[in-house]
Amino acid sequence: MKKNIAGAVAGALASMILAAPTQAADAPKTIRLGVLTDMSGPYSSLAGRGSVVAAQMAIDDCLAKECKGMKIDLLSADHQNKADLASSKAREWIDTQRVDALVDLVNASVQLAVQKLVVEKDRVALYPGGTSRLTNEDCAPANSVQWMWDTYAQVAAVTRAINQPGSTWYYLTADYAFGKSLEADGKSVIEATGGKLLGSNRHPFPNADFSSAILQAQSSKANYIGLANAGADTINAIKAASEFGVAKRGQKVVGFILSAQDVHSIGLATAQGALLAESFYWDVDEQTRAWSNRYEALSKLGKPSMIHAGVYSSVYHYLKAAAASKTTDAKSVVQQMHKLPIQDPIVRNARLRPDGRMVHDYYLFTVKSPQESKGPWDLYRLDKVIPGDQAFKPLEQSACSAIARKG
Repeated sequence: MKKNIAGAVAGALASMILAAPTQAADAPKTIRLGVLTDMSGPYSSLAGRGSVVAAQMAIDDCLAKECKGMKIDLLSADHQNKADLASSKAREWIDTQRVDALVDLVNASVQLAVQKLVVEKDRVALYPGGTSRLTNEDCAPANSVQWMWDTYAQVAAVTRAINQPGSTWYYLTADYAFGKSLEADGKSVIEATGGKLLGSNRHPFPNADFSSAILQAQSSKANYIGLANAGADTINAIKAASEFGVAKRGQKVVGFILSAQDVHSIGLATAQGALLAESFYWDVDEQTRAWSNRYEALSKLGKPSMIHAGVYSSVYHYLKAAAASKTTDAKSVVQQMHKLPIQDPIVRNARLRPDGRMVHDYYLFTVKSPQESKGPWDLYRLDKVIPGDQAFKPLEQSACSAIARKG
């Protein structure tokens, strides 16, 4: 499935190729971007059509400024959360459509498959987030960047903020690469800060029934129930936790990948009190509010997720780098991405590390009660701003073999 988006994205995303009428003499050839995402599965509300809208917004903004006179094409497809399908579509795009950069790629298995492909084909992958393996043992910093979040940061930011010596945890873990990565990263942070992971229930992906998993978590008597999953799985787990009265027993639910879209879908009455860390929230400041309102008006999908925001930010920075370097050569553009300052409505205090990890401010939130909320998307109470160096794994601990080591 292929879609090209143009102009205002007010309805169905069915427009064809967007192109500026003329191309500047010193600009690179036509740039082609491919948004490979989950259009109909458990991550579709976090990514999906919204990611295509966000990518188009970045294109429009760059064409109005740094990319003026360039020609930029946008394609999109549904990978259906299947690594083989994603790899096949990406290879087809590269071989027959000359796609320069692959975008979104939500789902860890998809990301790991595409990571190998962009190295083989010398293309660029722009990951708004995902498994921390992308900048560690499976890193490819010459061909990819990881933007808003990763599994380590999602667990480290919230765990470091709330864990105390002697605190106990129990995890509900999606039984595939993404969930296992969350669990492994979380366990290391829990133990480093004096807590203990009592156990975990590894559930199928996707999973509709969390009754037995919640009962096991309750019987563990852990202080915190960590949800090492995302999308529909997180929603279903929080609903089950509410139904079984987890909060009344003194246990706290911690959503490692709990999004504004999830909370909006669940409702504050059910999700209230849940703890989470996010790399982006629409209501952080004036810049995030202005961009989010624009996204909402174009997409008709509500407020953006951190993945939507990450797609916009990473695509815009990639395009600025392509314009500045006057080429679409993958390694040259990525190198330029490292040189340019990261400035946009999405991130604060951002910088791109040699391992491909973008480091920036993180946020610790508590989900509001219905009585606290002032509107349909007024969902979080900001508890703390977490500097990027405290949220992301330190560079000296990176397992990325491609980066230079001192000493």
